[in-house]
Amino acid sequence: MNLSFFDQFLSPSLLGIPLIALAIMIPWLIFPTPTNRWLNNRLTTLQSWFINRFTYQLMQPMNLGGHKWATILTALMLFLITINLLGLLPYTFTPTTQLSLNMAFAIPLWLTTVLIGVLNQPTIALGHLLPEGTPALLIPILIIIETISLFIRPLALGVRLTANLTAGHLLMQLIATAAFVLITIMPAVALLTSLVLFLLTLLEVAVAMIQAYVFVLLLSLYLQENV
Repeated sequence: MNLSFFDQFLSPSLLGIPLIALAIMIPWLIFPTPTNRWLNNRLTTLQSWFINRFTYQLMQPMNLGGHKWATILTALMLFLITINLLGLLPYTFTPTTQLSLNMAFAIPLWLTTVLIGVLNQPTIALGHLLPEGTPALLIPILIIIETISLFIRPLALGVRLTANLTAGHLLMQLIATAAFVLITIMPAVALLTSLVLFLLTLLEVAVAMIQAYVFVLLLSLYLQENV
């Protein structure tokens, strides 16, 4: 059976049951459970240091009202970065290559930040739609443009994460296929292609972490505008 390069992004199923739920839940089992010991092991210590540093950097520019989101944003960051990294392993599935999953995170969180701004400070929230000092003739046009840009934000969040991961995985499969085909025809070129594949894999590890960070960082910036 001939498979397309894009078949790797299909949600796997077993006996007609989608396995995307299993792929989403398994990463949580990797994180060690905190203990009551005075001294933790290296993995728990590294995890705690990473969480503390990330939460500090994320919450530092916000006022106290935005600190209530620390747990949600940190948990989302850990969830996304773990799924993205696990998706680089062989015979695995990356749920964040599905636009539906990313939009399911982006739309509710973005909408919550907008509602917080409208309920707590409606004047300032509506003021973002019209910059100060705008000429009278440009007021209707700018309001329409700012409104469209406001509603495009969750779409940009979901599409950015999906597109970057999908493009990276597709490029890795193309280069791996080329190396496999050339190994019997031109071994030297196949070796060079394998080296490129190794460097691309390192780049994809960085992209997986950066995209998770960018997703959460943009959400924190949207929250910062409304608190």
